[in-house]
Amino acid sequence: MSVREKKVAAVADLKDRMSRARVIILSDYRGMTVAEMTVLRRKVRESGSQVLVVKNTLARLAAREAGIEDLDPLLKGPTAIAFGYEDEVSLSKLMTQFQKDFKAFELKGGVLQGQVVPPEGVQRLADLPPKEVLLAQVTGAFQAPIYGLVSVLQGNIRKLVYALEAIREKKAAGE
Repeated sequence: MSVREKKVAAVADLKDRMSRARVIILSDYRGMTVAEMTVLRRKVRESGSQVLVVKNTLARLAAREAGIEDLDPLLKGPTAIAFGYEDEVSLSKLMTQFQKDFKAFELKGGVLQGQVVPPEGVQRLADLPPKEVLLAQVTGAFQAPIYGLVSVLQGNIRKLVYALEAIREKKAAGE
């Protein structure tokens, strides 16, 4: 396989990963040791995601083919790209925590739903509660009006019962 064929295959592989990923986070790993990068790769893999060190030109070509615009400013210097396939929040939390733990590691930004986001956007995404908590909050928000309606209806029924009981007592006292 020639060098050109290898590069074409690498671009196709990156395009496929970018198309499947729910979130993509780009980082600068300059100054990190091999051991630190190994820890990062292991933690990312455990979360159901993947991290690759890629050449910027290949990543740029793959992004264009995947329909991701404006990624060029993030592709400067050494770049590690993390692909989150399961959910957006867990990978963002992991990468921002890794940035706090290792000063040499720096987030460049990310891609969420085809849109490029700055490092602050990745941080805001990491600050979201886990998916299960968000689903519980949404469920609670849907249930609250229903519980309110049931309570109001029960109050009216209760008042009707009290009124009927008062009428019955009045008739019983009148006899």
